[in-house]
Amino acid sequence: MSTETRSTTKTGQRLALLIAGIGLLWICANFAGSILGWSNRTQALFDLMALAGFGFALWQTYNLWRTRRNDKG
Repeated sequence: MSTETRSTTKTGQRLALLIAGIGLLWICANFAGSILGWSNRTQALFDLMALAGFGFALWQTYNLWRTRRNDKG
């Protein structure tokens, strides 16, 4: 396996962990909000932060895809 392939593989793994981590934190925030009685405004803030995290992950996925595509040809 070449160095470039290892690098993109590691980047993909970190990206998968990022997405899973954001999802877990979002679920925990929703659970904590319902248990602790947070206002809708506070829960919406956590939803927006999760949305921003998923948006960032989508952008990183696109960059990884472009990198792998350019490496092939």
